[in-house]
Amino acid sequence: MAQEYDLVILGGGTGGYVAAIRASQLGLKTAIVEKGKLGGTCLHNGCIPSKTLLRSAEVFATAKRSEDFGVVTGDVAVNFGKVQERKNKIIDQLHKGVQHLMKQGKIDVYEGLGRILGPSIFSPMPGTISVEMNNGDDNEMLIPKNVIVATGSRPRTLPGLEIDGEYVLSSDEALKLEALPSSIIIVGGGVIGIEWASMLSDFGVEVTVIEYADRILPTEDKEISKEMQRLMKKKGIKLVTSAKVLSETLVKDNGVAISAEVKGGVKEFKAEKLLVSVGRQANTEGIGLDNTEIQVEKGFITTNKFFQTKESHIYAIGDVIGGLQLAHVASHEGIVAVEHIAGKDPSPFDYNLVSRCIYSNPEVSSVGITEDQAKENGHKVKVGKFSFRAIGKALVFGESDGFVKIVADEETNDILGVHMIGPHVTDMITEAGLAMVLDATPWEIAHTIHPHPTLSEAIGEAALAVDGKAIHS
Repeated sequence: MAQEYDLVILGGGTGGYVAAIRASQLGLKTAIVEKGKLGGTCLHNGCIPSKTLLRSAEVFATAKRSEDFGVVTGDVAVNFGKVQERKNKIIDQLHKGVQHLMKQGKIDVYEGLGRILGPSIFSPMPGTISVEMNNGDDNEMLIPKNVIVATGSRPRTLPGLEIDGEYVLSSDEALKLEALPSSIIIVGGGVIGIEWASMLSDFGVEVTVIEYADRILPTEDKEISKEMQRLMKKKGIKLVTSAKVLSETLVKDNGVAISAEVKGGVKEFKAEKLLVSVGRQANTEGIGLDNTEIQVEKGFITTNKFFQTKESHIYAIGDVIGGLQLAHVASHEGIVAVEHIAGKDPSPFDYNLVSRCIYSNPEVSSVGITEDQAKENGHKVKVGKFSFRAIGKALVFGESDGFVKIVADEETNDILGVHMIGPHVTDMITEAGLAMVLDATPWEIAHTIHPHPTLSEAIGEAALAVDGKAIHS
């Protein structure tokens, strides 16, 4: 017997389950269809497991220099089995929390593969969902008034660098490693590649990063990229930029060897493993989009500002629509979509106000546009920078590399972007994000009293520096 719902969500990742909770709060009878585990990529193959491993690597790196803090520990070593055990325990705890939230919200969860059907006896419009159940039971038929597609993404690879799980890995396979390799080549120096490079280097792995662009972290402010490059090299990571990997040269024989076109010719690289980190592609296949008028461009579903597709009762959110492929973006897109479904007239999503974080060691965070983007957009800019070397709390932590940079419009005094690299900056960026939401000026940030000693003092000093008034520089 077919079940009727106000809303059925395809995908129980961060975007999907947050959308379901908001729908439940608004009184909508809601169901989620998830073929894997609730929590999706973020919880099981992305944000949480990778940050757990990064934390273990950070602790190990700190322990190795504990004598700098006056703490004598003797030799320290990594028990990678314990590292993975801790990661899995955290994932399990959070997974149970999401399951509890579904029960609390009276949200039905169907474990299986959902597919959108075309017009049928159930509905004159496409949108009926057929669920191929994981347990082998007969397909469930769900008849929703509205649908949200939140099927997420998966790691992209390059032709000739197919993932085999032994020599050539994506981040999915890397998270399940039973032992650390002695060396690794990482193809891609973007966010995920640099997080893995930082983590594995801190664990003692010999790391080489090959990046096609002329700098690592090519979407970040140039000064951030330059500082990260300096600090990665300081760790002993080999960075090769402006390099085109020649995937046809890949050799797998008790390790990997691959060549790349670099300045001056072709160079060969060898390591025990190769990690492909060249972005993610949307999961749009096999979910019945061909039974609808939904448009897919460059692999991503197209939507309007409220995340409606060409089928007005079918919405799409998260990685499957491209843009900023971040868990917190998917969550807020889901809230906007649900509130639009419920007739709540939500404000359109402003991607310029999204904080972006890189959880390497040191961390990077940013909100708004870069200095170069500001100039390209016609702004006359003024910039304030302040180094963590002059911040007492950073010295106390023993982590004084990095800086805070604020880009503002010289004529209007509007903050255009804030960029940070250094200790715990992913926990500090929200102040900058709030400042942009409230349309604050550097003067207003500077006159917000930042307690001493804290790392956040760097934000206040950078705001003062915009007008040449920094106190401790």
